[in-house]
Amino acid sequence: MVRNRLTADDVREAATALAQRALGLPELARARTVAAYVSVDSEPGTLALLDTLRERGVRVLLPALLPDNDLDWGAYTGEGSLQRVRHGGRMALFEPVGERLGPDAVTGADVVLLPGLAVDARGMRLGRGGGSYDRVLARLERAGAHPALVVLLYDSEVVERVPAEAHDRPVRAVVTPSGVRRFPSD
Repeated sequence: MVRNRLTADDVREAATALAQRALGLPELARARTVAAYVSVDSEPGTLALLDTLRERGVRVLLPALLPDNDLDWGAYTGEGSLQRVRHGGRMALFEPVGERLGPDAVTGADVVLLPGLAVDARGMRLGRGGGSYDRVLARLERAGAHPALVVLLYDSEVVERVPAEAHDRPVRAVVTPSGVRRFPSD
């Protein structure tokens, strides 16, 4: 995977470009609440984007992984409000400290920024395999919530086709360091 060959400088430069592109989205400009995540390792960087959203007065919710792979949510109040948490043998994640708002907190978001490994020409997202965001998307559907779903990726991760299951839902847009690609919404 290309991510594994990126230097720290590559990741930093991409994060700056990604934040600029994402902040230009009308959905983010109008958002009052954004559910996001903190990038780890060589994932497309999110901290600059999260900090700018906060500076704009947007409420930013970040996930905390539960033992069953579902996600609880907490408010992001700056880099000092994060703790590094290792979940078993899996990657360490940065999670919000402080009050947990419950798994349903995501249903109040105007935009949900999703991690992923790839997105295809249909807007179908390939996740990291844990199923956490499949649960989030199912929760949104059950609640009748329709936030803008946006995935943050590197340019090379926009591909022709990814495997999709019946329960998978397309995203509205993918943001990469070089631009934004939108997908038709149903």
